[in-house]
Amino acid sequence: MFRGNSGQSGVASGALAEELELTWSFLAEGAIVSSPVVADGRVFFGCDDGKLHALDFESGEELWALATEDIIEAPPMVHGDTVYVGSSDFFMYAVDAQSGQLKWKFEAADKITGGATWVASPTGTNKGESDAGRLLFGSYDTRLYCLDAAKGEELWQYETGNYINGTPAVDAGVVVFGGCDAVLHVVSVATGKALAQVELGPDSHVAGSVALAGGRAYLGHYGNAFVCVDLKEHTTVWSHNHKSQPFFSSPAVGDERVVFGGRDKRLHCVQRSDGKEIWSFPTRRKVDGSPVIVGEKVVFGSGDGWMFVLSLKDGSELWSYEIGRPIMSSPAVVDGHVLVGANDSRLYCFGPTPKGTEDEIK
Repeated sequence: MFRGNSGQSGVASGALAEELELTWSFLAEGAIVSSPVVADGRVFFGCDDGKLHALDFESGEELWALATEDIIEAPPMVHGDTVYVGSSDFFMYAVDAQSGQLKWKFEAADKITGGATWVASPTGTNKGESDAGRLLFGSYDTRLYCLDAAKGEELWQYETGNYINGTPAVDAGVVVFGGCDAVLHVVSVATGKALAQVELGPDSHVAGSVALAGGRAYLGHYGNAFVCVDLKEHTTVWSHNHKSQPFFSSPAVGDERVVFGGRDKRLHCVQRSDGKEIWSFPTRRKVDGSPVIVGEKVVFGSGDGWMFVLSLKDGSELWSYEIGRPIMSSPAVVDGHVLVGANDSRLYCFGPTPKGTEDEIK
């Protein structure tokens, strides 16, 4: 799923080789803002061509595509044998991961730009609810929805004061998310009732997803700040402020460091404990896509059309690749490979340089 897990931590397992090369690319029929996810040897992503695409992970060959009625900016989510994705046509789709056949679709009252999160059904579930778990997602209709994941039937909805853009984060029976009402919402998965609402300040709309770690929430907002909120005390622990630029990127939260992009054309790394900046890396355009921490490295794409791998320790550049068109998609890092979409309508897969290639070149 988007950001790797239900807590939206943005941390991938494994490691990346020192050098990466283009393994394959797939040409779609529209810009790719949706972020790819990988499951069972398949790559899934949405596209501005209105389709949910499924590719073979090894070759990049298209296996199937499901058409919707509008662009798909949301990242897909895979659980079991089902792919879930929201579209700007107002529908959430459940699709068979192997065949691409539609299982069900659920209509919201406005577009869905964030991903879905799956969570196991709480004990004492609703009468008639299946044991397949629950699906949580937000919409521009201002609501967070909870559906029966197998049936697509609504179990509850929670209303906010404005658009919901990001993917909800879940931990220990609570779902946490922000929206354009400038509030951090903490909601019970079981009941859909508010447990807390943390005011973020005037004009502090949340465009990205919240990451959860150690009882705290990490998020950037339109009020030119990136903040850490204590979920028990419902107070702001620290705030990393910028004088004029907001933060749309979702963070990657490591053991000691938090990494996130900014509209100040930089990738920022701060201390998880107090928000003090450790380093920042300059690009030539805004960084709205979300970085991924893998081992001692950070992977991200920029609006300037470049993919980067940096050192988590000091922000030094370790590898880069020029795609040439803006990268608004967030990368997926799986088995030593990096996958990302771009505005040139291509999905790219980068992998380690095959053994022997360097010697052959020499």
